[in-house]
Amino acid sequence: MARKTIAYQGEPGANSHIACAEVFPDWEPLPKPTFEDAFGAVIDGSAQLAMIPVENSVAGRVADIHHLMPTSGLNIIGEFFLPIQHQLMALKGASLETVKSAYSHPQALGQCRISLRRLGLEPRIAADTAGAARRLAETTDLTRAAIASKLAAEIYGLDIIAPDIADEDYNTTRFIILSKEPDWAKAGNGPVVTTFVFKVRNVPAALYKAMGGFATNGVNMTKLESYQIEGEFVATQFYADVEGHPDDVGMRHALEELAFFSAEVKILGVYPGHPFRYAERKKRV
Repeated sequence: MARKTIAYQGEPGANSHIACAEVFPDWEPLPKPTFEDAFGAVIDGSAQLAMIPVENSVAGRVADIHHLMPTSGLNIIGEFFLPIQHQLMALKGASLETVKSAYSHPQALGQCRISLRRLGLEPRIAADTAGAARRLAETTDLTRAAIASKLAAEIYGLDIIAPDIADEDYNTTRFIILSKEPDWAKAGNGPVVTTFVFKVRNVPAALYKAMGGFATNGVNMTKLESYQIEGEFVATQFYADVEGHPDDVGMRHALEELAFFSAEVKILGVYPGHPFRYAERKKRV
């Protein structure tokens, strides 16, 4: 029987690759150069799922995903939280005395901003972390370093010259798992997250009124973000995560109220909440 395939953006050794291997160890990871290509692999059937990063605890949301999701036709069927450890790596023979610049994905550079300044290295943007490591391995440049994972260093034969350089110990990336077909989690079978997008009607206090139903019905909203669509500053779409199932009484009433004040509401997924989100909450209590 052929192995099932899960697509990700990046090259072998990327953090998305690591996430795929941890959640689906028996599946074949399929690297893709862009997020659009990873989405497309699921749409055209060359992959059954995709592992896509959506936000990081240090650098914030991952650009483009919120724009791609609503129109992709794909469904969120799960989430995964991956603690991130960034390694500064270089060619054999290089050292902190020889390197002058560090290449990586903008998210990784942002997560290591303080460390890079402390080490006196100039940040340079690359398409992804593992790709920066691969391209470094193809050079003979002892003044250049890359920020990527331990797996990337192993794959591309690089030496780690400064381990674990992320600025914060709590550096964690949240991934969503995408499928072509919807697969809603069952109600009453453990914690559930519902993700949806909506556009409010162009009337005064529409957003305030649309959100009021979640407060009055005791539904916890863990994410609410806005972004422009259709090239217009007045066309605002909102992306939200809430804890609960659409079949729950409180959630059902909240969604009904949201729909009344919205021009459009689209549920992108109803999926099990990953244990990490609740473990982190307990630490803060």
